[in-house]
Amino acid sequence: MCGRYSITSSTDILLARFGFELTDGFDYKPSYNVAPTDPVPAVLNQQGRKGKLMKWGLIPYWSKDGKPSFSTINARVETIVTIPTFKEPLRSKRCLVLADGYYEWKGEGKLKTPYRITLKSGEPFAFAGLYDTWKSPTGERVYSCSIITCEPNELTKDIHDRMPAILPQELETLWMDPVTTDPDVLLRWLKPYPAEDMKAYQVSAAVGNVKNNDPSLIVPEQKLF
Repeated sequence: MCGRYSITSSTDILLARFGFELTDGFDYKPSYNVAPTDPVPAVLNQQGRKGKLMKWGLIPYWSKDGKPSFSTINARVETIVTIPTFKEPLRSKRCLVLADGYYEWKGEGKLKTPYRITLKSGEPFAFAGLYDTWKSPTGERVYSCSIITCEPNELTKDIHDRMPAILPQELETLWMDPVTTDPDVLLRWLKPYPAEDMKAYQVSAAVGNVKNNDPSLIVPEQKLF
């Protein structure tokens, strides 16, 4: 599961890295502690790469109340072809969810220790995402998304039994390409990111509180002996 992450890069850095056009309402603010239902920066293919802020927690277009659900912040790669909420978005509504790190908690008895996991380069990257658009009774269109998760790699398996599916840069355009609809092809791209290109380090337990959101959360925790 991926239930918390960070995206701290400036808009200029994201534009340079992902090459998207700004859209109305893209009022992006960096966050050191992204939590479910927060607005998150994503990129989708709408006659070109477009940046959108989306609610984290996919709301299917057929939802009656339009409320994001904690159960849809993630979509397991093993079941996205069968669960109705994700089946259609996999074929036609795929996006990049932008991040520069994510948090996971390692269980050690009753103790849970938070870790931040990033690319060794420190650069922003893209989670493989699914999105949908819900239309309210007043006509408002609400974009929302889910992050796909897969098995962990060698680096992360000792921390947690799942990890978000991070796309290699060369697959980002293909992932959003509306021409590709074959689930078998798409699923082949959703693999654990190479462990040798990632790093993990312990961070402050303060990240567990969604009210905390500042640069101290991404600083490596120093143990005192």
